[in-house]
Amino acid sequence: MKYMLVVFVAGGLLNSCDTTELDLRTSPNDLAADQADPNLLLNSIQFSYVQNMVEFNDRGSETTRIDYMGGRDYFNNYPGATFNGIWSRTYSSGGTGVGSGVSVGILTNLNTLESINNDSEVNYNFHVGIGKVMYAHQLLLLVDYLGKAAFSQAGNPEEFPAPTLDDGPAVYAAALGLLDEAEGLLSGDAPTLGATDFFYGGDAAKWIKAINSIRLKAYVTTNDTAGFNAVIAGNNFISATEDDFQFQFGSRELQPDTRHQDYAGDYTPSGVGPYKSNWLMETMDDKNDPRIRYYFYRQEPGTPGALDIDGNPVPPSEETLACSLVVPPQHYLDGGYTFCSADNGYWGRSHGNDEGTPPDGFVKTGVGVYPAAGRFDDNSFDVVGLGLGGGGVGIEPIILASWVDFWRADMAASDTDRATFMRAAMVKSIAKVQSFGALDGNADKSFEPTAAEVTAYIDGIVADFNAATGDDKEDIFAEQYWIDMWGGGAEAINYYRKTGYPTTLTPNWELNPGPFPRSFLIPQNEVVTNPNLTQKTTLTEQVFWDSNPASPAFPPAN
Repeated sequence: MKYMLVVFVAGGLLNSCDTTELDLRTSPNDLAADQADPNLLLNSIQFSYVQNMVEFNDRGSETTRIDYMGGRDYFNNYPGATFNGIWSRTYSSGGTGVGSGVSVGILTNLNTLESINNDSEVNYNFHVGIGKVMYAHQLLLLVDYLGKAAFSQAGNPEEFPAPTLDDGPAVYAAALGLLDEAEGLLSGDAPTLGATDFFYGGDAAKWIKAINSIRLKAYVTTNDTAGFNAVIAGNNFISATEDDFQFQFGSRELQPDTRHQDYAGDYTPSGVGPYKSNWLMETMDDKNDPRIRYYFYRQEPGTPGALDIDGNPVPPSEETLACSLVVPPQHYLDGGYTFCSADNGYWGRSHGNDEGTPPDGFVKTGVGVYPAAGRFDDNSFDVVGLGLGGGGVGIEPIILASWVDFWRADMAASDTDRATFMRAAMVKSIAKVQSFGALDGNADKSFEPTAAEVTAYIDGIVADFNAATGDDKEDIFAEQYWIDMWGGGAEAINYYRKTGYPTTLTPNWELNPGPFPRSFLIPQNEVVTNPNLTQKTTLTEQVFWDSNPASPAFPPAN
């Protein structure tokens, strides 16, 4: 998942969208506004949005151990270039894929769409409405990750060639205002006029549920109980899996590659690419989580320096896992953390391990059938490869019904209600994940967990939560939230900075990795070209909704 470029090529994102005719030679914005095709502009917005969500999900997952982070020092691991792509795709330039014909970002395309809609007798409210939804969501996330964002002076280069950044509260308010505008545009039964809606197939009612769910995201992050409860009272948000806000990938390998980016990175002739998080795999393995065989595919029954699936020690290996020969540092020993090797063949890396890449492509653990549409782990311990499993026809989760249940639990007034919503979230999550098993038609499904095993797992977690107190209770809740967010962890870093949980996360390999990012650096490309901006010198500047103690004391599991 590390900074992988997703090749979103116009007209080729989905096998089902092969009939979408896009001119790959010319950007829709190279034409005058009255000549531009609104459908192409909307496609461009969607392509930019999806790629941005891939990157937000990756950054949120890496920092919180849902996924693997490969740098010992936070500041050096997340330099000024980290958010260059997201920034450019949101505001101005930065194509979303080789040959895409897309050279401008969400806001520029949205402004052009609004101009066409205002000047035309044709009703393009649907196009403008969902464009505003995506722009608003990006503004919220930019504030969450950077602390500030451009809004009041953005998208007007003639008057503001060097836009200043607005403070977080102002941008949040502006984003919520955009959602209000979007809801108004989508509530009037606006025609799709041939638009390709890659998320809801032109169903405006589902988009309004997504709008309300993005509002919930904003309110839970800022602890706005009144705003949150008002949306819940309206009962028109993502509460069922069939309304999940997600992007569907295709199976084509070349010209263009439409597969899930993690499948494309792991199911290769040279084996698995990026490492998986030891913390997440070990946590799920220890709990016998029924989702683990869907999340991860093991190529080996044992990892050097750990126990294999039969409980036998696996000899250390200097060639494929050098750290298996190393005595763990004291801060790992003191906490009893797994430093290098997890049991039962879950072959990944721990947070901050910056060792080089050995010849381990055909032994380390790859992505499974959820959400990347790889292989279901049926103890075959075979290798990964092109076309195996589900062929990459996976999803990019953006907002799932199970996450909304976790948000409702987070905002609940009692532990009883929290337990109820957590149970509902787990039921939805596991059922959704298990449905992906059908994508791997060659797997031995006898290894799938039974309904009784799933029920026992959920009952056990809820019972543990109800019996626990203090940090133990919060850790159980947060761990389940983390497990649910596999594949889409943009909100994980927000919850972590807001609460400090879970405290069970493994520390960085480095004893002193620097402060955990409370916000990230301003995109360096913008700093270089904008004389009104000055780059930050640390990652310790707190986002407006982060009222916890200053770094490095918080969060505790650094």
